[in-house]
Amino acid sequence: MTITWRRLDEPDFPLLRRWLEQPHVARWWNHETSAEAVLRDFGPAARGEEPSEDFLALLDGLPLGLVQRCRLADYPEYQDELSPVVDLPAGAMSIDYLIGDQARTGCGLGPLMIASMVERTWSDYADATCVLVPVVAANRASWRALEKAGLRRVGEGNIEPDNPIDDPLHYVYRVDRPQPVL
Repeated sequence: MTITWRRLDEPDFPLLRRWLEQPHVARWWNHETSAEAVLRDFGPAARGEEPSEDFLALLDGLPLGLVQRCRLADYPEYQDELSPVVDLPAGAMSIDYLIGDQARTGCGLGPLMIASMVERTWSDYADATCVLVPVVAANRASWRALEKAGLRRVGEGNIEPDNPIDDPLHYVYRVDRPQPVL
């Protein structure tokens, strides 16, 4: 099984919309799913007008999920939320992710997808020092996927949750850029 990546583009929005409507995704992403909302929220990154990046994860060439990636420095308000909880080194990146089809959850694909994007981040960004990922504490499947992908919990604290039904307690996970072998 090989994960490959391609940038999310507007022709992918109907697929993304279907994924966002799935109960296992909607529970944690809590995103508006109208065509207009998907275009509004994902269009700027797809057109290169936003510094974040949205990627389709492809498993053996077929869409599996979505990963959003950004430099924390490009989002000062996000840094302000995270800085009381963890140290934010220069060059810190962050990701968010989902697997679109519930039948593909729980079988090791999440950690594979996360680890693949972390590796891609090291190759895409020479100045990336670490990847930090906050996850709502109640989302055990998500933080377990991070642990299985090699990230370690480095902090916990209150951050505004994506879904207002959730407690604000978040765990923050981190993986550092591997040091070159001398």
